[in-house]
Amino acid sequence: MRELQLLIKPASCACDMACRYCFYKDEAAGRAVSDRGKMRKETMRIVIDKALAAAQTCVFGFQGGEPTLAGLPFFQDVVAYAQERKSPGQEVAFTLQTNGLGLDEAWFRFLKENRFLVGLSLDGVRRSHDGNRPDHRGEGTFSRVFGAAQRLQEAGIPFHVLCVLNAQTAPRIGAIYRFFGRKGFLHQQYIPCLDPLEERRGEEPFSLTPQMYGEALQELFDLWFADVTAGRPVYLRQFENYVAMLRGGRPEACSMYGKCSMQNVIESDGTVYPCDFYALDAYEMGNICDPEVDFETFWKLAEEGGHPFFREPARRDDRCGSCRWYPLCRGGCRRDCFAQDGGQKNYYCEAYQQFFARSIGRLEMLAGRVRG
Repeated sequence: MRELQLLIKPASCACDMACRYCFYKDEAAGRAVSDRGKMRKETMRIVIDKALAAAQTCVFGFQGGEPTLAGLPFFQDVVAYAQERKSPGQEVAFTLQTNGLGLDEAWFRFLKENRFLVGLSLDGVRRSHDGNRPDHRGEGTFSRVFGAAQRLQEAGIPFHVLCVLNAQTAPRIGAIYRFFGRKGFLHQQYIPCLDPLEERRGEEPFSLTPQMYGEALQELFDLWFADVTAGRPVYLRQFENYVAMLRGGRPEACSMYGKCSMQNVIESDGTVYPCDFYALDAYEMGNICDPEVDFETFWKLAEEGGHPFFREPARRDDRCGSCRWYPLCRGGCRRDCFAQDGGQKNYYCEAYQQFFARSIGRLEMLAGRVRG
């Protein structure tokens, strides 16, 4: 294959924060063995060897939990081993999604020297961030995370801020967007909060309702559109993806594909899952340390429907087929869909319909522009 992207959890579900809405902590709690411990160097080297054997370009992405808890020496070995083992002309790249608490000067040097792309979780302003993202002592983390963002910026390390849309951030989305802009955080990603598995949507204090999401999405777009058309280059992933799709391109976000694709999620013990939102015992695909399997094995299971996750049909709502917005919405993320009259309706369906109805003209205008 030409490119292989991996999502690796080197510290499993361990984290030095206690975010109230953490979807991965909720998933891990439902497994027979929730915390798989820290990844062994030997396991990671098997991942690297099999990845390099499978693709010309390999992107090693690290998430958690909090991946930096695996320790800087672990990451130093990852980079050194990957560089040593790659063939001439083969490319490797590294990404890190972090809460920023464990980053110090040694980390900043390492990330810069090895050209990591960093995603930093920051829920906007102090009030909206600290409300849901305390540490294990119950203390707010905004000052420390914001400090990490400033150091990444000063060091010239490419990064984006990832803000979770929830009951605390959505009503403040205008203030959050403007705050990010003032601070020069121009690569932004906003992700709807996930309620716990097997729980009725909207029951938690942090739950994002369809109305909240629709209003936040529209306000974000209005602000972003004003910036983009005024020559202020803010990259907001969701809207950039819509523009790319209108141009006939392929979106980055798997929720916009129209069907689930293989995400190559690798737990610290080597267990492979199809999706970060379904890292559950029922969806285990195998273990990368098994000498009988490789990434081609998992790819075939996904493409040929050889695994239950990919055999389960995407039962879209009957109205999706005739919906004007389906070519852009494509049904959304599977975790946001719920059973209704034999189909699957997206929890945010009405929010998307209202958003596209109001914004399609401006999206089409941007799609017709040649951007530098």
